[in-house]
This record gives sequence, C-alpha cells and structure tokens, in this order.
Amino acid sequence: MQQPEDVERRSAAALWAPLRHFIAGEARLGALAQRHRSTAIAYEFLRFGVKQAWACLFGMLALLVATHLWYPADAPLARYDFLVLAALAVQIALVARKLETFEEAKVILLFHVVGTLMEVFKTSVGSWIYPEPSILRIAGVPLFSGFMYASIGSYLARAWRLFDFRFTHHPPMWSVMALCGAIYLNFYWHHYGPDLRLGLFGVTGLMFGRTMIHYRIWRVYRSMPLLLGWGLVALFIWFAENIGTFTRTWLYPNQLHGWSLVTLGKLSSWFLLLIISYALVALVNRPRSLGQRALETIVPADSAPLASPSE
Repeated sequence: MQQPEDVERRSAAALWAPLRHFIAGEARLGALAQRHRSTAIAYEFLRFGVKQAWACLFGMLALLVATHLWYPADAPLARYDFLVLAALAVQIALVARKLETFEEAKVILLFHVVGTLMEVFKTSVGSWIYPEPSILRIAGVPLFSGFMYASIGSYLARAWRLFDFRFTHHPPMWSVMALCGAIYLNFYWHHYGPDLRLGLFGVTGLMFGRTMIHYRIWRVYRSMPLLLGWGLVALFIWFAENIGTFTRTWLYPNQLHGWSLVTLGKLSSWFLLLIISYALVALVNRPRSLGQRALETIVPADSAPLASPSE
C-alpha cells in the first residue's frame, strides 16, 4: 500500500501549489476506482481529460471566441488591445497564484519572442493579415499574437510535466536544435527561394522515426511514436486555427471575402512549427529516458492492463 508521501511524490499535482491539497483525495478516489476494471478504465479516461484541460489552462482560444461573440463594437478600447491586456492579466494571475511554474513562464517568454518575430515577417509578405484596428501593435501585428504562440508553449510545458514524459531512442539535443533552426529559417527562406520542407520532413523522419514517447496518465506508462503524437497535436492546432479565423481574429487572403476552412496544407506548417515548440520546451525540461525498471511497466496505449493498488 502506498504511503501518503509516496503518493505526493508521484503526483504531478505537487508541481503546482494550489493543487497539492487535492492529492490525498484523488488517491482515495483512485483506490475506489481500481476495485473494478470498468471503473478503473473510466477513471483513467477521466484523468486524461482533466490533465489535458489543465495543460490548456492559458485559454487564449477562449478569449478569441468570447471577444468575437460579446465584445462591444463601439467600445473605446479596440478588441485587439483588450486581448493584449486580457492575455497579460491571465499570465500575471497564473504566476501570482502559482498556477504556472517559473520554468513554464520562461518557455512562454521564448515563444512570445519567436512567435512575434515570425508574425511581423509573415504579415509583411502578405501571408495573413489582422483586419481590425489597434494601438498595441508592432509593424501591423497586434501584441496579443505572441500570446497565441505562447499558449502552445504553455500547453506543451504543462503536458510534459503532467504526463511525466519519458523517451526511448531520442536523438541528441544538439541535433534537435539544429533541425529546429533549419525549420525556423525555412519559414522565412521559402518566400525567396525553394521551399525545403520536404527535405525537413525527411530529416525529421530519420531523426525521430524510432523515437517513442512514454506518458503516465495514472499508474503505468503508456507509449506511442513521438511523430504520431506531434501529428495529433498539429491536427488540434489546425482545428483551433479554423476557430481563430472564423472569429476574424486573423485572415488568410482567400478568407477576405468570406470564411472558409484553412487549407489542409497548413497542417504541414503546424507540424514543423510544433517541432520548434517541442525543441524550446525540451531545452527547459530535458528529455529523460526510462530506466530498466520503468520499462517493465510500459504497455501499448490501446490495451494496457491497469496496475494493482499495491503498485
């Protein structure tokens, strides 16, 4: 039987001070759920959803939708400027209430800088536009745009720690950062020369083709190919981008006269951008491998037996 200190040590909730009060109660609930396999499966599914919701705590997409639906058109403060102030307030509140760790805040700052630089360039060459007026902007880019990139970094940083990511066959970090730099440069270069993304996809496949990500929802590690995990996250970012353009927060040239789905070709861009996001988060969290004892608990993501209460 696990001692209380063992439960807290294994719980990701211990990383955020406001959540530590719930660790003991969650452990009791988990013990009840494990009495039957069906309730254990349901409980693990519930834990997965709760952890994903906590990873998405920054809530930038919710701000975009809310201001699109309810922000007054005649308000003295432009919607974009309100979004800047609201996102900044959320960021300050998360840190002040210890709902965000200092390491996560560092990742978000990195994303803010990297994302804003890209936004300034992309809007200057007409890749997309921000159609509404605002004061808080740089070269036509409202400052809240950096928070949209930062929200991706916030999600990855939180998910990394919530699910205790471990890896096998992970390439060395110097090669990951080199790939990250090449991808970032290609986002600029392809406007003036040949697009190198097919080659970048090939290099990514060679580097990460064998890499497995192991994640712990509850008591055991489950696993999937890292490339598959990136693909799933990129797909959900594409869904979010469609919501963002539907709210007319930004628009692609083909959406100026009426909304339409963002082309599926943008999935490749999000996939590559996600690799940059992953590399920046990995600089802070550093990929860890599983020890031999941990490897014995790995089970496929679709058919794992659940651990007994004594584990």
